[in-house]
Amino acid sequence: QVQLVQSGGGFVQPGGSLRLSCAASGIIFSINFMGWYRQAPGKERELVAGIFIGGNTNFADSVKGRFTISRDNAKNTVYLQMNSLKPEDTAVYYCKFVTRGRNYWGQGTQVTVSL
Repeated sequence: QVQLVQSGGGFVQPGGSLRLSCAASGIIFSINFMGWYRQAPGKERELVAGIFIGGNTNFADSVKGRFTISRDNAKNTVYLQMNSLKPEDTAVYYCKFVTRGRNYWGQGTQVTVSL
């Protein structure tokens, strides 16, 4: 059974930093895509950052230059380093892994950026 477990997140003041982690268990095939999504109240879930098996990455325009994404294939883990956080980054963040054409989601973690 595949399970994604997220860690990190929490409360931070504007300009601060947070790091999210997402580790998968039960996956025995290569993970083609690892990504982070977020959903703010009243808004649709959106892609924040993604990294492909070859190392190519993509980012939402709103986070370019502030967020970085990395993966550890040996640990089936993806990280999202978030710097220079803004109040508009406040949302529930979800990780998603894609392997053999199937999507798997983490449980979500709250990130709140506020004074």
